Amino acid sequence: MKIERYENAVKYLRCGSFDPALSLDCGQAFRWSRKENGAWHGIAFGRAVDIAKEGDTLTVTGDIRDGDEMLWAEYLDLNTDYDAICERLCSDKWLSMAIHEYSGIHILRQEPWEALCSFIISQNNNIPRIKGIIERLCAAFGDDLGGGDFSFPGAERLSPLEPEDLSPLRAGFRAKYIIDAARKVAGGEVRLDELKTMDMDEARAELIKIKGVGAKVAECTLLYGCGRMDAFPVDVWVRRIMAEMYPEGLPECTHGVEGIAQQYLFHWRRNSEEFS
Repeated sequence: MKIERYENAVKYLRCGSFDPALSLDCGQAFRWSRKENGAWHGIAFGRAVDIAKEGDTLTVTGDIRDGDEMLWAEYLDLNTDYDAICERLCSDKWLSMAIHEYSGIHILRQEPWEALCSFIISQNNNIPRIKGIIERLCAAFGDDLGGGDFSFPGAERLSPLEPEDLSPLRAGFRAKYIIDAARKVAGGEVRLDELKTMDMDEARAELIKIKGVGAKVAECTLLYGCGRMDAFPVDVWVRRIMAEMYPEGLPECTHGVEGIAQQYLFHWRRNSEEFS
C-alpha cells in the first residue's frame, strides 16, 4: 500500500479489497452515512471525514491533521492481510459463500469507549434507533465540530450526569447503563486502556463489571474497540448461524480470527436470499 498526503486528504493506493460500504455499514459502527455522491461521511477520533474508493484507491478527506495517515489506515485496518485471512476461511463451505458474496469487509478499529457505549445502546435495539440515540448523545454532550457534526462524548464528560439527564436521548433502560459505564471507566474501576493487551478472560471480566454489560456487549467492545480478532460476539443472528451451520462449533480455520469470520457470517446470514 502506498500513501499520498494532501492538504485535506489522504490517499491510500493499492489498498486491496477493502469495501467502504460493507465495512462502514455492516452493523459494527453507527456514525457513518452514505452521501449522494457515494462517499461515506462519518466522525471518529473527533474528526469529521468523507471516505470514498475508486478502483483500488481509497481517499479520506475532511479534517485531516499532521500524522493522520496512519490513524485512518489503522481505523480501517488497511495493514491487515485480509486476502490471506479470507483465503484461509474459504476452506469452510459456509464462510466461502459469505466471503464471495460480501468480499471486502474489514473490522474497524474504533475507540474503545465509543465501541463500549455504542454496543450498550445496541441492546434489544435496531440499527436506525441505535444511530438515532447515538446522534442525539453526541449532539447533546459532544464537541461541536461544525457542519452539524459532533464528537463522541468521553466517559469523563458523561460520568457526572444522572440517568435522567439522558432522557432526551430516548435511550430507555440503557441510560443507567451508559452512566454506570462512564463512571467506572472515568474512575479507573474498568481499565479500558488495558483491554487490548489483557488476557482475554481477564478483559471480559473487566467489562462485565459494568451494569448491563454481558457477554455480547463485552465481545463487541473487544472486537470493534480493541482489535481483538479472536472475540466472537453472539447475537440472535449468530446464534442461528451456530445452530444451523456449526452445531459442533466453529471450524479450525477460524482460530484466532473468529471475529472476522463472525462479521462475514453475520452480514451474509442477515442479508442473503439463501435464507429468505
